[in-house]
Amino acid sequence: MGSLGHALQASAPGHAKVNAYTSGQLDVSDLAAVQRMVDDLRPTVIINAAAYTAVDRAEQEAAKAHAVNALGPAHLAKAALRCGARLLHVSTDYVFAGNASRPYRPGDACQPLGVYGASKRAGEEAILASACPGLIVRTSWLYAAQGNNFVQTMLRLLRERSELGVVADQVGSPTWANTLATALWSAAARPELYGIYHWADLGVASWYDFAVAIQEEA
Repeated sequence: MGSLGHALQASAPGHAKVNAYTSGQLDVSDLAAVQRMVDDLRPTVIINAAAYTAVDRAEQEAAKAHAVNALGPAHLAKAALRCGARLLHVSTDYVFAGNASRPYRPGDACQPLGVYGASKRAGEEAILASACPGLIVRTSWLYAAQGNNFVQTMLRLLRERSELGVVADQVGSPTWANTLATALWSAAARPELYGIYHWADLGVASWYDFAVAIQEEA
């Protein structure tokens, strides 16, 4: 289970009965498996935190990225519609080209530059094209105390090397998995929310700024 899945479990409201699945327990690219799970549980809300997130490796594993990031949401939307559940889907700022001089708005035109972003956008489009009452939440630069993310990578490299090179020309809003999880649970309690929303923590940093902050805190 990824960092967001752990955060969602840890921050679940007391009244919520949570059934969490790892990728080994449920393959979202398998429509029959998804439908069986949803038919058995009959959930009122489905939160899709499953994703293929290896941005660079996706260029060589396009089929795998598409299966998880595009087919997975499509299957969940179909199963959610079948049982009357609401679907909350987590997406990414990689659906954009990344060359804007201001924060992206939900209605801005998408222009993914790589396989990862294109696969995530395809997942969004599948949900939007379905009749499922879906909410898509795009986030950016997600990090947590566990899992594969920039913070954990920097901590490892800082232990292994005396000097690191980090790019300073890419700017974004690092977002803690715990705050995103809290936002998702809040959204789950508001059935009037639908369509596409953006959620990120406050603040702006380059990857270099983020790396320096990680070093200082460590």
